[in-house]
Amino acid sequence: MIVKIDILLAPKSKYGKNGLNIKDNKFGQLMNLYSLAMREVEEKVNSINQDYTEIYGHDLINHVVCRIKTPESIVKKMKRKNYELTYKNLIENINDIAGVRIICPFKANVFEVVDVIREFENCKIIREKDYVTNPKKTGYSSYHMIVEVPIELDGTKLYPKVEIQIRTMAMDFWATLEHEIKYKSNGKISERISKELVTYAKIINKIDNRLMKIHNKRFRGRIKLINKKN
Repeated sequence: MIVKIDILLAPKSKYGKNGLNIKDNKFGQLMNLYSLAMREVEEKVNSINQDYTEIYGHDLINHVVCRIKTPESIVKKMKRKNYELTYKNLIENINDIAGVRIICPFKANVFEVVDVIREFENCKIIREKDYVTNPKKTGYSSYHMIVEVPIELDGTKLYPKVEIQIRTMAMDFWATLEHEIKYKSNGKISERISKELVTYAKIINKIDNRLMKIHNKRFRGRIKLINKKN
């Protein structure tokens, strides 16, 4: 990551030299930087969706959700992964501080959005994970990308990372309820419920595929009609 660490580091705190202090002004400045990167991605995505809708007459994206990880969640994650609580470790190792979730109508749209993001000017893709083609054992399905986004700050170009998740409305329905179930159970659920969730994920995946086939037939029909008129 191309960044001047010294302008982001807090003075000595209870965490030690260059330690992370979530109440320090420098921490707030850093979170603002991630927020700017997140909004930059959101604006690009919404602009592309608008152009797509004007051309094809239907949406590529249903909606976009953005969030910045809370300071407490950042510290908790760093402790869980046994990272020393420093700004350097936060910047280099915590990739999901800024998050953009893109919800698409159909599975094919997910991969269209992925292709579009790969073409973002000056953005560098650090990592991609395709859980759409290869869902997790838990049943979770989504496409993940970690992207470095260029932001100007006091004449210096910085590259904060943004985690982008792209999924269908059906995938988001399952993921949202699965998270709610686990959250209310403090992350502990029985083996029976885990198996049920996997079963429902597979059912939803089949529905996703069938709806996409219906959409594709209808869309191809519209294209043929347009071509005849022209």
